[in-house]
Order: sequence, then structure tokens, then C-alpha cells
Amino acid sequence: MKVWSIPMRTRFRGITVREGALVEGPAGWGEWSPFLEYPPEVAEPWLRCAEEAAAGDWPEPLRDEVPVNVTVPAVGPEDAHRITLAGDCRTAKVKVAEPGQTLADDAARLEAVRDALGPDGHVRIDANGLWDVDTAVATIRALDRAVGGLEYVEQPCATVEELALVRRRVDVRIAADESIRRAADPYRVRDLAAADVAVLKVQPLGGVRACLRIAEDIGLPVVVSSALESSLGIAAGVALAAALPELPHACGLATVQLLTDDLVAEPLLPVAGALPVRRPAVDQAALDRLAADPARVAHWEQRLRDVRGVRQDRTP
Repeated sequence: MKVWSIPMRTRFRGITVREGALVEGPAGWGEWSPFLEYPPEVAEPWLRCAEEAAAGDWPEPLRDEVPVNVTVPAVGPEDAHRITLAGDCRTAKVKVAEPGQTLADDAARLEAVRDALGPDGHVRIDANGLWDVDTAVATIRALDRAVGGLEYVEQPCATVEELALVRRRVDVRIAADESIRRAADPYRVRDLAAADVAVLKVQPLGGVRACLRIAEDIGLPVVVSSALESSLGIAAGVALAAALPELPHACGLATVQLLTDDLVAEPLLPVAGALPVRRPAVDQAALDRLAADPARVAHWEQRLRDVRGVRQDRTP
């Protein structure tokens, strides 16, 4: 196992440094990068994803490239415009509902993104479940007008039941993320008709093949999204997106743009709004350059022991 640490270009998801580990197997390296606050039982499926990648157990791709969106953090309009232009994509996913910010802040950010994309670009927003139902309904309507039409709204509220209520009151499509990957039953989204789009992330859901099963069973259009990985982790998301029978929306896999460095010589960065379907090789010089300090290595070694302990507890 190799532990790495990469600073971020912009504060995102409350962090300024992304930290993770690589695990080695017969096919090479797989990324294991659960966020630091995640307990062992939550980090366990992330490890299954890394082990699947290290074993080379990915399905055959059905396409050569995957369309992607640029991700715009909760920054000011000027930065939002710059990030959108630099993203080289025709779709933008914009973070909203940032604590301490206002509806006017969100609207200004979205207007800047729309200006950068032009009238034909797609704009989607992500509230990370921070609104209640009434706030979600009012805000979605306001932001839909401000941007001249939203593609969809990701996770406007925290619960599946709330998503279902919002979906029935707005004309904008609703996407479910946390309501799938953090739920004891990811299929409640389907059963309650709570979403129009399923957002799947390969690490939290246990790997490419596990996500393919969910995609088949949930019966919704799928957007594959990242968990803020290096190119090694993004490659697993690309493998999933490449193996889906249908891919009607751009995927949220262009987040390597948010990192200041990468673990590979040829990062998975979008060209004309798409990522190539390939598995990048680890660059040893980069791995040495970005190696975490010994205290962080010890922390991740303990996390690995804790996750293995969870597995033993589950064994009959």
C-alpha cells in the first residue's frame, strides 16, 4: 500500500488536501481513498473497489470515450467563469447551497457559468441534501429561471421521501446521489419514484461490477460521478461509464482538474468534453513526490486493519 497526499486548487467539500492510498494487485494499482471522517464500515466498499481494480476485474468497454462535465465549486462568479472555460466541457455541475452563502450567490455563480458555456451548454446543480422541501422547491424554480433551464438538480434534500415530494412539485429533473450510495436500501429511490437520474460512484458502492448491477436493477438513467479521486480512481469510474448499455448524460468524472498534481504521467483530463477510456499507469516519480508523511502512512495502515476487522466480523 502506498499513501499519497495532493493539495487542491480550490477548497472543495470542505477540504484543501486530498489524501488516499493505492493498493497493489496482479493487474497493477487500485485507488482506495475514503474520506478521512468515514468509519471502517463505510470505507470497506471503497477498498473492494480498489481490490477489483488491482485484480483487473473490469468489464469490456462499449465505447471509446466518456462525455464529462466540469465541476464548479461554490466560488465567486469570476472564478466560476474561469473554471468553466478551463474545463473544456459543454456541461457544468455547479455546487450550490454552501453554508454561509445566499440564493443571490448561487444565482450569480450560475449566471457566470451560463455565460461561459453559452446558450447550448448544459447546467446542473448539486445541493448535497442541504435544503428542506419548501426551500428546495422555491430555490430550484428561481435558479432554473436564472440559468435559462437546468439539466437536473442533484440531491436537493437529504432523504428519499423528501426527494419524492420535491420531484412532484418542480418541472426540473431530480438526481439522487447520497440517497443511493449512503442508503441501506439504494432501491428506495426507484420504489418511491423519487428521482429521474441515478448518480453512481464506484468507490462508495463497491466497484464497477457492483455499480453495473445497481444500474440494471434501479432502472434509471445513470450519471457516473467521482469521489474526488486521482486519475487512478477516475479510471474505475470511466470503466463503469464505458460499460453501461446507455449513457444519456455527461458524467462527473473530470475532477482531476481540481487537484494540483496527479499520480500518473498522463492524467485523465477532458479533451473536447470527453475522457478517453484507458487505464493510466502510475508514475513512480509522482508517487515519490506526493508520498504522505510517516504519520499519515501509519494512519492509513490502521484504517486498513480496521476495515479488515469489519470484514472478519461479517464472516459467518
